[in-house]
Amino acid sequence: MGAGHDHSHHAHAGNKKALAVSFFIIAGYMLVEIAGGLLTGSLALLSDAGHMLSDALSVGLSLLAFKLGEKAVDSRQTFGYKRAEILFALFNGLTLLAIAVLVVIEAVERLNDPPEVAGAGMLVVSALGLAVNIVVARYMHRHGDVHGSINMKSAYLHVLGDLLGSLGAIAAALMMMVFGWRWADPVVSVLIALLVANSGAVVLRQTLHILMQGAPAHIDQAALVAEILAVPQVLGVHDLHIWTLTSSRHLLSAHLVLDGSLTVREAQEVSRAVEALARQKGIGHITLQTDAQDHRHGDALYCQEDGHALGRADI
Repeated sequence: MGAGHDHSHHAHAGNKKALAVSFFIIAGYMLVEIAGGLLTGSLALLSDAGHMLSDALSVGLSLLAFKLGEKAVDSRQTFGYKRAEILFALFNGLTLLAIAVLVVIEAVERLNDPPEVAGAGMLVVSALGLAVNIVVARYMHRHGDVHGSINMKSAYLHVLGDLLGSLGAIAAALMMMVFGWRWADPVVSVLIALLVANSGAVVLRQTLHILMQGAPAHIDQAALVAEILAVPQVLGVHDLHIWTLTSSRHLLSAHLVLDGSLTVREAQEVSRAVEALARQKGIGHITLQTDAQDHRHGDALYCQEDGHALGRADI
């Protein structure tokens, strides 16, 4: 328990530091890219600058979410404010999709009459942008929990999208300089937008699943139920619910059907054994209620409140 708490605290501190450093780097270079886009007339650079603006907002909001998550539990928010992480991740996913749509609309308009773009200037600015994004992405990956925290992951995906945007801008600049293909700038912008939209869709799908109190994908519920039923004195399980509060905190509630002849202390020992099984699966908050054996249902396992029953043979 203590080791897990220390790891969580270390990851939390690492995430905050990674986001703070990344925010200042991204915000600083965003101004450079805006100026470069205006001077060269490049939509690819301006779209990438717009993406960097969303990156700065994303990283800033993610940092704010971690700060809110540190607020103490009170009588109004009995789980604290940790779910702010999911709400801000949802916002980040929506901004990714919004940016993609705006870039596609502008690119389609430009395809009809591609403007002159200063390819050399565009190449220099986009190359510097690529270097900045590589540095930020490596820093976030090394010092932040981009796989365990969906909030951190959404900010990281913003930066990766920006990195791809810089690569696209470099490619467009080279095509215009070497072949004179003015349409390369808007076409590359559309490709960048599609990649950005895909990242946004990934984040949205994950955050909506959590907000709908969906079960964590990494937990095999059938295997967990089978292990619970294998605990001595457990005759059945019903009203089993597993859901996610934040990307790193999972919860479980269930009713255990026990032999009615057990003492309170014996029933508590059975509950502790089941809690230990759940913690091994990464579930940190567990609420169990013990019921006396219901002879009408025997060994039935009730996973749903509508009364759908699964026996031991179904597990």
